[in-house]
Amino acid sequence: MRSSDSLRIGELAARFGLAPHVLRHWEAMGLLVPADRVNGRRRYTRDHAVRVLTILRGKSAGMSLEQIREMLDASGGADRQALLRRHHEELERRLREIAASKALIEHAMRCTAEDFTRCPNYRRVLELEDVAGFHGVHGGECVAAAPSASAGDDTGGEPHGGA
Repeated sequence: MRSSDSLRIGELAARFGLAPHVLRHWEAMGLLVPADRVNGRRRYTRDHAVRVLTILRGKSAGMSLEQIREMLDASGGADRQALLRRHHEELERRLREIAASKALIEHAMRCTAEDFTRCPNYRRVLELEDVAGFHGVHGGECVAAAPSASAGDDTGGEPHGGA
């Protein structure tokens, strides 16, 4: 690789919105292979950029820097696959939680009940009956939900989400 194809530490860090000290820290932790030095200055290659992006994606996935190092340094495919499988399962669990939280927020944004937490449809979305063992605990109607029959809805005028 020509020296013109390499990046100084500040340039590489800036590409990813990082401070240069972050790259130095990752080098010290063994996450990033130390860069070659040209005239005493670190010079990074495309391989370094790939590694930085891999570290950032791992962090976004909730992996610790130690876990990312384990993934990058795994001695064999089986070790790496086992580690990644565990993280994949954790991501799937988090995605389910995020989807459930999103559904609650979306209902609360649409619901015009005085107290959306007492709305039977909110509680249905929350699955309070199944999760907490409460049965038959319903408050008033979801007033946002009662579209008029003339509005052309297909709910038949039932309360929001169906009753």
